[in-house]
Amino acid sequence: MTIPQAPREGALTPDARPALASGPGANVALLVVLFASFMDLVDATIVTVAAPAIAREMGASDAQIQWTIAAYTLALGAGLITGGRLGDQFGRKRLFMIGLAGFTVTSALCALAVTPGMLIGMRAAQGLAAGIMVPQVFGVIRASFAPAERAKAFGAYGAVQGLASVAGPLLGGLLVEADLFDLGWRTIFWINVPISVLALVVGARALPESRSPSFARLDLVGALLAASGILLLLLPIIQTGAWGWNAASYVLLASGIILLTLFLAYERSLVSRGDEPAFDPALLSIRAFAIGLGASLLFFGGIGSFFLTLSVYLQAGTGRSAWETGLVILPYALGSVATSGVGVALAARAGRALLITGSLTIAASQLVLLAVIRDGSAPGYWLLALALFIGGLGLGLAAPVLVNVVLAGVPGRNAGAAGGVLSTVNQIGGAIGIAVLGTIFFAAVDEPTTGAPGPADYGHALSIVLVISAVLYLAAGLVMLALPKTGVGHVEQ
Repeated sequence: MTIPQAPREGALTPDARPALASGPGANVALLVVLFASFMDLVDATIVTVAAPAIAREMGASDAQIQWTIAAYTLALGAGLITGGRLGDQFGRKRLFMIGLAGFTVTSALCALAVTPGMLIGMRAAQGLAAGIMVPQVFGVIRASFAPAERAKAFGAYGAVQGLASVAGPLLGGLLVEADLFDLGWRTIFWINVPISVLALVVGARALPESRSPSFARLDLVGALLAASGILLLLLPIIQTGAWGWNAASYVLLASGIILLTLFLAYERSLVSRGDEPAFDPALLSIRAFAIGLGASLLFFGGIGSFFLTLSVYLQAGTGRSAWETGLVILPYALGSVATSGVGVALAARAGRALLITGSLTIAASQLVLLAVIRDGSAPGYWLLALALFIGGLGLGLAAPVLVNVVLAGVPGRNAGAAGGVLSTVNQIGGAIGIAVLGTIFFAAVDEPTTGAPGPADYGHALSIVLVISAVLYLAAGLVMLALPKTGVGHVEQ
């Protein structure tokens, strides 16, 4: 349910100051960055459960609900590489604190949003803040722990990822259902504020400062071209329900393609001048890496859209509350936690086999869920739980090892840059999935020409998404056959 972050540019270079010995101070620093990581990972899933409540209270359209989720993911992906470079050059603690402060303020502004447009804008700003904060986590851990203790710290980070995948849907459902102080869904954003403020206070004293000794000019033009191109591609897709397909839609799509083409040309020009690009096109000449990017797009393209459409189906289609929806999704998270340790342990010996097995298992779970909902009635908890638990088992096998397997074919000198690109592609894949599959789902729900959509309509729409999603995971499994057989033993973060 979460999208793991890969190491990024600059992560393999030595720090300007030596790593600290482990001790109480290092443990406090670890706690601060783990709290921040937890909030970021929870925010990627918590909104999906609250989406129907947001739509009801704010009168948000289907497209606006999609943008509320996709804006965060897209902005986070756009900011990862640049955020990492900023931390390398100006100090990882400094950028972490700036990102965390921005995340705190934008969380409050999300909670205060009075229109869907304001909420979408603040979610994008929240994603950009997370894009500054998240890349600093690995650098802070490296500067806080002696090498012998670092593995335990990274293990704690992995445990937090699993905990966040469990907590996101449950916390979202609980907060919406509890309706604390009559705030409803707004509490999913307010809860970030006191935790972030505490992390800022403690972090100011406990976090060590570190930076890379090498200097590379920031490629802000490249980052802007890439983000703008992707936005122009997604805009007409998500807005299909409101705009339909007309000349303007095709102009936007063409403009997005042109901007992405210019982005690649600009990046090549930077390389030819000896500058550092946000994305080195030469990485695409590494066959395993290029294939890995394709596999990642397919794999992560189905995750965010699946939980959005499932949450809407469970609440609008079967009449479940937000809390009950969180409980239904819980087995998926538990399945992921159950197998993630197996995946990490076997990555260096059987990475590709784990990826393929995980992808095929998720595809099978989509088909099992399809069988559960096919008759149009509201299915019972345990049938839903079984299908979702199977999907979680597959995610736990594949997601934690995907980075290591894809980077296994990349020379060590390029591993940092390739890892940053892979993390960005994972986030963008999630945004594209929400755009395309979310649009298909809402279009299918709205197909009836008379009356409001009923349970059967939501079930029919989810069935379409499940079939497409199963095909995506089958295709990902086939593409993964061309990846290296094993993953790298350990990527220094």
